[in-house]
Amino acid sequence: MNSDASVKWQLFMDSARKRVSTGSTLALRGTLTRLTGLVLEASGIRVPVGSQCLVTMKAQTPVLAEVVGFSNDRAFLMPAGDVHGLSSGASVEPAAAYVAVPRLGERRQTERISGYATLRLPLGDGLLGRVVDAQGAPMDRRGPIEDVTAVPLDRQPINAMDRAPVRETLDTGVRAINALLTIGRGQRIGLFAGSGVGKSVLLGMMARYTKADVIVVGLIGERGREVKEFIEDILGDDGRARSVVVAAPGDAPPLLRMQGAAYATAIAESFRDKGKHVLLLMDSLTRYAMAQREIALAIGEPPATKGYPPSCFAKLPQLVERSGNGLHGVGSITAFYTVLSEGDDQQDPIADAARAILDGHIVLSRALAESGHFPAIDIEQSASRVMHNVVPQQHFEMARRFRAINSRYEKGRDLVQIGAYVGGSDPALDEAIQLHDDMARFLQQDMLEASTLDASVCAMAKALDHEEAVA
Repeated sequence: MNSDASVKWQLFMDSARKRVSTGSTLALRGTLTRLTGLVLEASGIRVPVGSQCLVTMKAQTPVLAEVVGFSNDRAFLMPAGDVHGLSSGASVEPAAAYVAVPRLGERRQTERISGYATLRLPLGDGLLGRVVDAQGAPMDRRGPIEDVTAVPLDRQPINAMDRAPVRETLDTGVRAINALLTIGRGQRIGLFAGSGVGKSVLLGMMARYTKADVIVVGLIGERGREVKEFIEDILGDDGRARSVVVAAPGDAPPLLRMQGAAYATAIAESFRDKGKHVLLLMDSLTRYAMAQREIALAIGEPPATKGYPPSCFAKLPQLVERSGNGLHGVGSITAFYTVLSEGDDQQDPIADAARAILDGHIVLSRALAESGHFPAIDIEQSASRVMHNVVPQQHFEMARRFRAINSRYEKGRDLVQIGAYVGGSDPALDEAIQLHDDMARFLQQDMLEASTLDASVCAMAKALDHEEAVA
């Protein structure tokens, strides 16, 4: 009996130590004391940043909110839903910690992180062909999503020394990009454009024609009308079959817009970890930064550059660095992030910060778009920082010559148009004038037309009047 009592006592003590180590099991509850703009302020509750809470009032559906900051004994929460109807005195308590649903034949396991609920969203092959919101709920009215597992959204970044360098080309199906801005598998590219110059159409072309196993599209902060149009008109049935679309429209709370970008990246990471080559299209990185700005300013962070607080510029690399090649070259994420340039200003603070942390930038010109030149890629202002590592020397030199001739024509365009230039006075400009029409036709492409990498290089050689193309 003494031996049995000792064993039971030891089991009890082990269980008590485990409960203490995982956090208090006492129910915590606070009170909503203030609602200013976008932020809820609660007193009497101490929960870590990033944990999920429920704000409850009688006869109303609880509002899910995430802790985004604190000051002394006050917690600042950002709601993930509509706060209409909340008033002072509402109950604020931590959401229940996640409990994994056991499968047949498996032991029941409970995951608790410091005793508080952390955000977990569905990941898996069941997301292919589906359209979901920032919380993983289906938006396409095609029933529940199966073959997925709830996984924490926060993931540890890959050690930079464990990543494989960018060494393989990626065929995007867009002639100008393939030939002059060749993309490497695992590269991160910024698509810089103002509003209405064709960035969504260009994204759709890459989604249709890029050679990738899985395509993940994050529509962050876009107009609700554009979500369905992008899926049905631009992405198409073929592109949608191998795609996952995460939509967080502009009318969604800022927390959900940020969460949508992180969720799209997490989905891409999950497929990359399975050894697949993923194309991540995020529209747009600027709206992600704007959502962070709304949250940061609402909780009192001071603005630094044109209204953007310092946390915005810290969040951008944290999101972007999650893309790229996987561990030891297994799987990859090639990412295109659209960056909105306010007033077509390329020195916009978010555009300038994104240009510094990305592996290249493609600039769309409003002047080209207004003249009917599509895709409106400004070759002079665009660059791929890994092109010299992924293409043969002959291809690289041909692209360099194409850029030089195009630049020479642009510098002498005004003289030619007003008739002030006399032929023969500048041999370089004479050559540019002679080749301009062929080069302009090469740079234009219909959205329903695909051009392979080899075909793009051959077309560039023909536009430059080369006798031989790159093998």
